[in-house]
Amino acid sequence: MTIFKELINIWKSDDLLSQAWDESIEMLRFSEKIFDKSIEAIHSNKSKKEIKVLKQKDKLINDFQQSVRRKVLTHFSVKRNNENIASGLNLIDIVVDAERIGDYCKNISDLSLLLDSELNCEPISDQIQKIEESVSLRFDKTLEAIEKQDELLAKKLLETYKKTVTDISDNIVDGIISNKIQINNSSQSASLVLYARYLKRIGAHLKNITTTIVNPYDKVGYVVTSASFED
Repeated sequence: MTIFKELINIWKSDDLLSQAWDESIEMLRFSEKIFDKSIEAIHSNKSKKEIKVLKQKDKLINDFQQSVRRKVLTHFSVKRNNENIASGLNLIDIVVDAERIGDYCKNISDLSLLLDSELNCEPISDQIQKIEESVSLRFDKTLEAIEKQDELLAKKLLETYKKTVTDISDNIVDGIISNKIQINNSSQSASLVLYARYLKRIGAHLKNITTTIVNPYDKVGYVVTSASFED
């Protein structure tokens, strides 16, 4: 039995940890919905009121995180048994990354509010679309890997993270700053740099969550096949 499957069994064997596990999954699904809505907002002419309502949903993500923390803390306080403490720490790490994803989605919504019109992605619309689709797919696959305890899928997500997220974001940012990618509107130029970075950070936090499936606790957040932490 793998370490992650053992953790799943621990989480599901206790009422409080089982509730915390269910809330963690629900929190990730909710974060995915917020992400989709944020992407939609920055590419459309939604009213400022609609975007502000979207931003307020971030509070629900914070509520999820606090609830999971309370349940994990209560479990170990009542049980007075630190034998499986890594299982609780893993759950907390998952919701911390989910909360950070919510923050970056809120940053994307802030960009939508600041722009006079929808984000103009020319002349790099293809690259923007690729990284958007990659991060969106990673939401689905990360949830699938966690719920099915699929280590092979988790490893594939980690192996492809740099090529499908980091490299694309870095190429956009480096190209705009070095003026290799020329964008006449300075506001749009700055917005594209920020947007590419926000997408990269969301992808990075999804990657961190994926590492809980295949890595021991001290390696969570790291791609162990790499010499350095991809971030």
